[in-house]
Amino acid sequence: MALLVETSAQKLTVEQMTVAGNDISASQYRVNDLNGQACALVRVQLATPGASFAGNVIGTPQFKEGEYWVYVTAGTKELEVKHKSFVPCHVTFSDYGIQPLQSLATYVLTLLMPQASQPQTQKLTINYSPATATVLIDSKFYKGSGRVEAMLPVGSHDYIIAADGYETAEGSVKLTANAPRTVNENLIASVQQSTVQQSNNVQQTMAQQTSVNQSTIQQSNNVQSSVATQSTSSSSSSVSGAAVETITVNGVSFNMVRVDGGTFTMGATSEQGNDAFPDEKPAHQVTLSTYSIGETEVTQALWQAVMGSNPSYFKGDNLPVEKVSWDDCQTFISKLNTATGKRFRLPTEAEWEYAARGGSKSRGYKYSGSNKIKDVAWYGSNRTHNVKTKQPNELGLYDMSGNVWEWCQDWYGSYSSGSKTNPTGPSSGSYRVNRGGGWIDLDAGYCRSSRRDYLTPSDRGNDLGLRLAF
Repeated sequence: MALLVETSAQKLTVEQMTVAGNDISASQYRVNDLNGQACALVRVQLATPGASFAGNVIGTPQFKEGEYWVYVTAGTKELEVKHKSFVPCHVTFSDYGIQPLQSLATYVLTLLMPQASQPQTQKLTINYSPATATVLIDSKFYKGSGRVEAMLPVGSHDYIIAADGYETAEGSVKLTANAPRTVNENLIASVQQSTVQQSNNVQQTMAQQTSVNQSTIQQSNNVQSSVATQSTSSSSSSVSGAAVETITVNGVSFNMVRVDGGTFTMGATSEQGNDAFPDEKPAHQVTLSTYSIGETEVTQALWQAVMGSNPSYFKGDNLPVEKVSWDDCQTFISKLNTATGKRFRLPTEAEWEYAARGGSKSRGYKYSGSNKIKDVAWYGSNRTHNVKTKQPNELGLYDMSGNVWEWCQDWYGSYSSGSKTNPTGPSSGSYRVNRGGGWIDLDAGYCRSSRRDYLTPSDRGNDLGLRLAF
């Protein structure tokens, strides 16, 4: 009987359903049904991921900023909302004064979740090693030092435990109302980490055997560096046929890779498949001049060298900097330009996508550098990872898919079908574009080369960083 009471309590309720007369989203981001007729758009306001929908639904609904965009065929009279945490909610539109849905019209359905205090809960304890590992339970972080405890609703829960240099542990545990559960996980050191450690030991031994002459050379270099007016330097080289410029700021070096100009098709091209979102359409031709872009995302070491501080949630010199807003990036770039005498900036959205696709060397991959997402991207993980630990793309660029989302210079706006030359996006707006997907995304589709997202210029997140261009 207690179980029946609990289940009945976990029910979504409808607060209201209205016609959004001034909302042109359904026509601006038009989706057609299988007969070529334009769909209606229902914006289902439900602030929890994981919902699914039944009832003449076309395509895969998008979840963004607390609501789902659900496209349905014209004439639809009802919709069913399903979620593993709640009893299915059946909505008949006529109960709220709504006639069968009209083509190209936008509707807003607001659903209310039950109070969080209603479900039964139970304690889950996870003991793990090494103590520096990060623990993620149901996509939420839990801080600890070898042990975390969490009070969770009765039912099944997924966990991930990971640490650099160790194989990630993943599992599922079912909690019942009868007794708490304890999980023990000891991570296994990866082969790669063992190899790196052996290499470090060899390097350390060699360093101890370095001659006095080498020490003298280093002292001379230090003197030359100290008399420079600014602690910056620049040198050029070529890696895999691409021109690379190495720049050093306050002892931290990074590479800028030249991207030869050319023409490409931007947006929902064929290899992006059914994963493409409406705002990636229409695909259109873009011509770009030659520019340079960062070999990697900006690291915490470089941000620290320029700004004197590190805002990142996950700490590590070779980890990408995160928790930086678009506005923060502009301040960083201004200081970097003052230190180097160069004209760094964020890449435009078109420059970012062209580089992610491999520029003039593109092989038409779905992700940046491969059709196999795990070869090139950190995603569906529990933290950021050191840059340059996955395969590069055709231009020698790393982590353009996954690790952290990357700010672009542009305001967010709709695509047009006409050809563009060096586009810079709308002249104004409310949101700035970010690209590439991140460690936190469970869906590989978010890491595709054409995938777009947007945030306000002041937004920050531990999956949001940047890559430089000039």
